[in-house]
Amino acid sequence: MTVHTSQDSQPHDLGPHTAADRDRYYAEGWWQDRVLYDFLKAGAAQHPERVFVSDGTVTATYGSLRDDVVRLAVGLRSLGVERGDRVAVQLPNWAEFVTIMLALSRLGAILVPIMPIFRKEEVGYILRHSEAVVVIGPAFFHKFSYGELYRELRPSAPALRDVVIVRSDDPVLADDFIAFDTLFAEGDVEELDAALGATATADDGCLLVYTSGTTSRPKGCYHTFNTLHSAARAVIDVLEITPDDVVFNPSPVAHSTGLVVGIVIPLVAGAGTHFQPVWDADDGLRRIERYGCTFAFTATTFLTTLMEAYEEGRHDVSTMRYWVCAGAPIPGPVVQAARALFPDLATLSLYGRTENLATTICRPNDPPERSVTSDGRVIPGGLLKIVGPDDVEVPIGEEGDIAFRGPSLMLGYYREPAETELSYTADGFSKSGDLGYVDEAGFVRVSGRVKDIIIRGGLNISAREVEDLLSGHPAIREIAVVAMPDPRLGEKACAFVVVNEGYDLTLEVVTGFLREQRVAVQKLPERLEIMESLPMTAVGKVRKNLLREMIADKLKEEGVIRA
Repeated sequence: MTVHTSQDSQPHDLGPHTAADRDRYYAEGWWQDRVLYDFLKAGAAQHPERVFVSDGTVTATYGSLRDDVVRLAVGLRSLGVERGDRVAVQLPNWAEFVTIMLALSRLGAILVPIMPIFRKEEVGYILRHSEAVVVIGPAFFHKFSYGELYRELRPSAPALRDVVIVRSDDPVLADDFIAFDTLFAEGDVEELDAALGATATADDGCLLVYTSGTTSRPKGCYHTFNTLHSAARAVIDVLEITPDDVVFNPSPVAHSTGLVVGIVIPLVAGAGTHFQPVWDADDGLRRIERYGCTFAFTATTFLTTLMEAYEEGRHDVSTMRYWVCAGAPIPGPVVQAARALFPDLATLSLYGRTENLATTICRPNDPPERSVTSDGRVIPGGLLKIVGPDDVEVPIGEEGDIAFRGPSLMLGYYREPAETELSYTADGFSKSGDLGYVDEAGFVRVSGRVKDIIIRGGLNISAREVEDLLSGHPAIREIAVVAMPDPRLGEKACAFVVVNEGYDLTLEVVTGFLREQRVAVQKLPERLEIMESLPMTAVGKVRKNLLREMIADKLKEEGVIRA
């Protein structure tokens, strides 16, 4: 649906939101007329010396960040970046990510974040599908040459005009690409800002973040700043976040969780944020103390490894108020262990998805056991229901597809109208593909998945994507990839394979084949089971539930997981 807004003379696509929805969201404050840059500009005027972001190498105050953002925006404009253009950013948790995101907000351009772990297969697809005009990435990170990756991909991405390299003094790269530091314009900041002209509105697209949920190809979730703002505002209200808070953000900022929690929430709240570029639990504990961090949103893995590294007397986490676990249900023993180790730190559960960012959250005043038995209640401003296969709401306590409607819901899947239409009910609720149920008090429990994904440490891995790639190996006749339980990461991928006669197959051969296709390391199967045949249904579909039960039983027998 397209409507005209009072903030802008151009029509805006509201996606699943009706004109009545829009009026209500504005009236209730979930949507408003400022973009992300406007929050930075206001903060710079009110408290220019307050630190907004640090990463252990770079520190930027509200005032210095605002100046850098304007200078970078002018530099990006000189490359031809205009309102509505897509700019891909593949950076680790570096402070430069914040500067880039805010400069794109100033220009009205659309951020396309790409996880640093992604390689040729994923990055190439995202660049082509988004039609990104610029990609910004590191020269090297974790011993991987991103410059070589972009050089290889450039011919296959016709819309890509420029490659910008961050934190590099390599003269070879400088000959082919643009050095990030050279983009910052000289001159008076106020004059530069005025010369940029008007920015986009909060109802324009600002973020295109790809998720590889149920299909072999990732889908681009298309958000406006208002959909981001509403999710941030809901979390700020629930956790009572103030300008005195500092986020501890080891979650990838190129993923929706790290981006919203590490940038949008603290900026809207006038608070600060600290990025940890590479996860190390002992280093994380030191950073929490040094930077006075007060809350974190991560996959459960971060919390469990942090607890393993914690030593009383050597580490101090007394500034921390909340640790919110998202990405998968928190195992009960983890919550109980966290309470015993950190009695003043509330461990809370959140369920969200890239399509609408936050869906449910446990409140600080909820009974503590709710973080063990549930994933919280629907966020403020949102509506939730559980629907059956016919999209009709099921009774309380009955399992079904968790469906959400509210101001944080994306406009749709970018350039995928058919996929978008299939994902909604007739009354505008977005179906998650996640199974769950709700009790009489409104608490939701995620109980399983309609879609076939593996959640490894909070990262969604498409089983079909891995299967499609492995089906090209000459030794493999049949393949099924399923989730197997893991006490640290939650789940890992296990490949069940029927081998063609005359071939020997090992896990090393399987992973080597995938590495040759530049698949992210986290997606590689971590166990191989050779089968004479795969269990099938009467219509020829693999019975993955039996395979999941089979591998879980084996792991119990081997003592890897508890019986």
